Amino acid sequence: MNCRKILNISLLAITAVIVVIVSASKRQGTFCSSQSSETNSAENFSTTSTADEQVSTSVIFDANGLEPCFYQVPEACLQCGSVNGCSCHLNSNVSNSINPDSELPQKYIRGVDQDSTRFLTREPTWKDADCVPWETFAYGEYVGPHRTPHVAVYRLRVGDQISFNYLLTRTRTANPYRIGVGDILQLTSGGDPTIDRNNIQVLSDGTISLPLIGTVDAEGMTVGQLAETLNARYDKKFIKEPAITIQVVTGDIVIKDLRDAVDARAGQGGQNAQVEVMPDGTIRLPLIGAVPAVGLSLDEIAAEVNSRYALHVHGIFVTPNLVRRASSVIYVLGQVNKPGRQELSGPTSLMQALATAENWQNGGNLRQIIVFRRDHNWRLVATKLDIAGAVYGRNPHPADEIWLRHGDIVLVPQTPILRFSQGVDLYLRRTVYSIFPQQQLVFNFDTFRTF
Repeated sequence: MNCRKILNISLLAITAVIVVIVSASKRQGTFCSSQSSETNSAENFSTTSTADEQVSTSVIFDANGLEPCFYQVPEACLQCGSVNGCSCHLNSNVSNSINPDSELPQKYIRGVDQDSTRFLTREPTWKDADCVPWETFAYGEYVGPHRTPHVAVYRLRVGDQISFNYLLTRTRTANPYRIGVGDILQLTSGGDPTIDRNNIQVLSDGTISLPLIGTVDAEGMTVGQLAETLNARYDKKFIKEPAITIQVVTGDIVIKDLRDAVDARAGQGGQNAQVEVMPDGTIRLPLIGAVPAVGLSLDEIAAEVNSRYALHVHGIFVTPNLVRRASSVIYVLGQVNKPGRQELSGPTSLMQALATAENWQNGGNLRQIIVFRRDHNWRLVATKLDIAGAVYGRNPHPADEIWLRHGDIVLVPQTPILRFSQGVDLYLRRTVYSIFPQQQLVFNFDTFRTF
């Protein structure tokens, strides 16, 4: 009987608490209130001016003239001239958040943002709510602002895929052309036409073969140097004043071979080579081989690759493009409905990861979520986070709502009561009931006795 009285009193107390909470939520307005006394008008416009900024203000009331929505269309800041938003403030409550891309007025509602923590030594609560800019694009809110870049400089990681586009610069070089292996030459003699030759190919050993004089080294020489050498050889023994001239019929064979190696005009289009950053941190390209890439930006890898090609050929310029990033993943385990691996397609916070894991399970300890992380030297670090107040709606600006990084492990542990319950269940089912399968334990709450 005493237990029933205690239960009834508990139910009455819970009901009273719920009534108080509901009443308080009805009294608390969502939108920023106005001190205007014209509550019967459907719309009230006013214009204010300060030393910092000129602001057009429109206050639109609801049907009952209560809890008005607060709109504000700020112009360029008179202090710094910014039209993209600045650190100047209209007053201590409303920040100068300007949207130059839309003519729609901004909507301010009661809420909490990072400015709410400026004068606090604790996390802000709903009691600290004030006017914050909320609706900037009206029905275009689903697009959202352009925001800042995710990272200032993207640096290549293992698994990134890069496409290198090859371009012939066709710029004149200050150095004379030097004959290379595979070049096709033409020899013309003004003293004896019988030694004229067409389509003389420079062999892989750098030589050419000519009548009477045999093998001659040609690789690395300029056209003038080779002609001078041949005139000296023929004039010495065979032909008086041979007057030999050399013409390059097909040159720049190295560039041609390189273009053939990267030619994709019949497939993807253009002249490019698509490579992937290997586990050893390098990429491999035609002619120059392995190039270190991990940790370099696209501009840095472009400079490195072009400098290496310049040692072999002239007139080639390479531009890298990031085709696909290496996958970024996190792992969520513990008391969640869908544990496992999650791919990060964009910036992801802790609560977003829990939402992707299809919410936490009953008995998950949201006050002690553990995040394991490897730093840039692969050392393991860990932190313990508390987002219980946020997910239960008590904390509007949780400091523990952090951004997650590739490779993070998020563990939602069990609450102490769940661990105790599972321990008791394991002891009873696996131990006591397995030894005495016919025995049952019944507890009488009226007499607080077992039988």
